[in-house]
Amino acid sequence: MDQATHRIQIENLSKAYGPVQVLKDINISVPEGRFVALIGPSGCGKSTLLRTIAGLEKITGGTLRIDGQIVNDMPPRKRDVAMVFQSYALYPHMNIEKNMSYSLRLKRSAPEAIRQSIAGVAETLGLGHLLERMPRQLSGGQRQRVAMGRAIVRNPKVFLFDEPLSNLDAALRVHMRAEIRKLHHRLHATSVYVTHDQIEAMTMADHVVVLRAGQVEQQGAPLALYEKPANKFVAGFIGSPAMNFIEGVVGPDAQCVLFGGAARQQVELGRALPPGQPVWIGLRPEHLRLQGEGQSVQGVVDSVESTGSMTFIALNVDGAPQPLLVAHPGTVTAAMGDVLKLYIAPQQIHVFDKTTELAL
Repeated sequence: MDQATHRIQIENLSKAYGPVQVLKDINISVPEGRFVALIGPSGCGKSTLLRTIAGLEKITGGTLRIDGQIVNDMPPRKRDVAMVFQSYALYPHMNIEKNMSYSLRLKRSAPEAIRQSIAGVAETLGLGHLLERMPRQLSGGQRQRVAMGRAIVRNPKVFLFDEPLSNLDAALRVHMRAEIRKLHHRLHATSVYVTHDQIEAMTMADHVVVLRAGQVEQQGAPLALYEKPANKFVAGFIGSPAMNFIEGVVGPDAQCVLFGGAARQQVELGRALPPGQPVWIGLRPEHLRLQGEGQSVQGVVDSVESTGSMTFIALNVDGAPQPLLVAHPGTVTAAMGDVLKLYIAPQQIHVFDKTTELAL
């Protein structure tokens, strides 16, 4: 792979704290201008990986390159990266202009150059009228924009975001997602973004890396991970609401999966698998329909929740470890105890090996 075309290259990277291995054989390449999201459950190592890129954590093994240069032992100040944290980390005794210009003043940049840089970044972020205020006089969203502005004025090679929206309320998170994405489009800056929220990753990133227990489970374009998950973990982690799973076994004709108790049901796969193979069937809630053609699954209504635009129906289906969730557009007339039949197209059915949990 051409190193010159990649802003960040991570090769066989590992990180251990004594006997505890927290990152294992990580391989990721980030082209210049790409927005990459690191996602996974708590404790999977995503923030640790981000800190190794920043130089705040020393790697145990492997190679880390920025702009083709090996930076394994390079101190953070020489890596030319800027980090935006979950906490805003603003200086409370400085106004917004001084907070944003702090790094430039440390470098003894010319006053006029500092003024022009701050003015340009403040205009981009909509902070021009707030430069004389103190951090305590700003809202959470404004403080986060100041933290991003402080990073932007440095004009670094790489932007690193460590769950920057976690402290914001739901409506503000949606707004700031759009703002960060528009900012990335304007600056075309190489960015690595850590989040536990897969909606953030799917809507903001060009490339998503899914981590579990310090290892990369799958990486690629957001829709590629959604449509073709490599294993059951990625399938259940990517998508909201999460994918449903039913235990089954490949039927004698190799083209269907059988599941359930005495009243055994089946779904046609449209592809052949070894007969008798135990599998997991994966069904996304938004792909299940109450009317239509295709394969059908029957269950008993456990609960109904309506948001107006969507109705979420939970059905008890034999073979499923928990009720199947259906995400149906609009409103639905259904009550607890009703028997419903769900329809799904064969191409939208995911099948995973019961032992390895790999996609089949």
